[in-house]
Formats: sequence, structure tokens, C-alpha cells
Amino acid sequence: MAAFNEEKPRLGRLSGHRRYRPIEAWRALRTLLRDKEDTAQVFRIIDALGGPAFESLYRRFRRLPGALAILERQRSLCDVLSDRAYLASLAEGSLGRDYLAFVEREQLTADGLVAASDEGYGEREEIDPLMRRFGERLRDSHDLYHVVGQFGRDGMGEVGVLSFTHGVSGNPGILLVILGGIGKFRKELPGQPIARMAWQAWKIGRAATFLPGADWEALLPLPTSEVRRQLNVGTPSLYHASGLMNSEAPARAMPAAA
Repeated sequence: MAAFNEEKPRLGRLSGHRRYRPIEAWRALRTLLRDKEDTAQVFRIIDALGGPAFESLYRRFRRLPGALAILERQRSLCDVLSDRAYLASLAEGSLGRDYLAFVEREQLTADGLVAASDEGYGEREEIDPLMRRFGERLRDSHDLYHVVGQFGRDGMGEVGVLSFTHGVSGNPGILLVILGGIGKFRKELPGQPIARMAWQAWKIGRAATFLPGADWEALLPLPTSEVRRQLNVGTPSLYHASGLMNSEAPARAMPAAA
């Protein structure tokens, strides 16, 4: 742990009194809506509007049994998800294998969000190393949310997984991105129940077990259906019925909730 404690923080302005910066968030949203691949803008929005949401989430996590042990593991969640040989060794139908199939199909890597988060957060304060690692777990679990929540990486799938994530975390920055996405896709996809799809995804996230506290490493070998049962994650039936899944060029996904 000594070496871990000496690492520099990787998250944003996570001091106890964070001010909201709505103008900065609005500018970042406009840039994101012009180029959905510019994921750094998502981190800027989260940083500008997150306020105390991340700290509150962290305090809730630390009250869980075993929370400290999860954060003190030698291997980060990103390291585990990057170990494709390990994931390939798991049983067919397991969360780990389904995750591997997802990232291979979409040509993703587990550390693909790290550079965008570094760019998006910009100048950063030092924070407690365990709080930092918790934030990294939230970021790195985003594609697991895609798999468990059954959302594709088409445009509406991204709005859905963000709505699902907001139901879990309540971060105001994520909400702004969702509202921007709803407005965009209402124009681009007339006739689709865009707002209803987002609302259903939010309710599924809200009803789920506290996902930031999930021991993803222990869940990877289990059947994905069992993981969904354990985490009480329902199915986004409106999104699945829409025919939109993977219908568009995929957007680079944002982190689960920081």
C-alpha cells in the first residue's frame, strides 16, 4: 500500500466545498452535442456540476461492509478488466465473458476512458488515495453498466446507460448530458419515445442495488443473468423494442458516475 499511497490523484476537484460552474458545463455540452466522440467534455460537465455528489456517494460506499478491502486491492478494476486472457478463461455466459465480447465487438479497451478523464478534469487537487480509487472504479465500471443494464452503444443506448447511471448516482452533471441527448434524439428520431426510454432506464437504475458498491471482480465469473438478479437490474424493454440498438455509429461512452 505504500507505493499506492504515493501515487498522484487522477480525479477532479474533489475538495469538500466544490462550486458549481454552469457556464462551463453548458459550453462543454454544446461541444459534446456537436461531436459525441469528444468524451473529455463529459468529464468537464461532471466536474462543473458534480458539486458534493461524488463525496456523498463515497461516504455511502464506505459504510458498506468490506468497502475498504475492495479499495485496498493490489490490482485495480481497470487492471482486471484489461486482462483478456483471464476474461476468456471464464465460462460462457458469465459476466466476464459477456463483457469481453462487448468490448471486442465495440473495439474498446478497459483503459479507454483514462486519457479522456485526464483531459476533461484538467487542473486537479490532491485527494485521499482511497477516494481517488473509488472514483476510478466508477469510471472503469461504465462498460460493465452497459452489459448488465443491456444497453448498446448507439446514441440512444448511451442516453439510456447514462439515465440508468443517474438513477444509481444522482450526479447533476450526468443529468445535463441526458437532457441534451433527449433533445438531440427527439429531433433526429421522430416517432420514438425518447423521453420514456430514458425515464424507464432511470427507474431501472434507481431500483437496482447500490452498484457503486458492487464487488465486480467477484461477479465476473458468475452468469450474467445471476448478476442481474443479485443486483436487481431490470430490462429496458422500451429501448429494446425501439430497434435502435447499435443502429448508429457508436459514441465513446462516459464514466459510470464520478
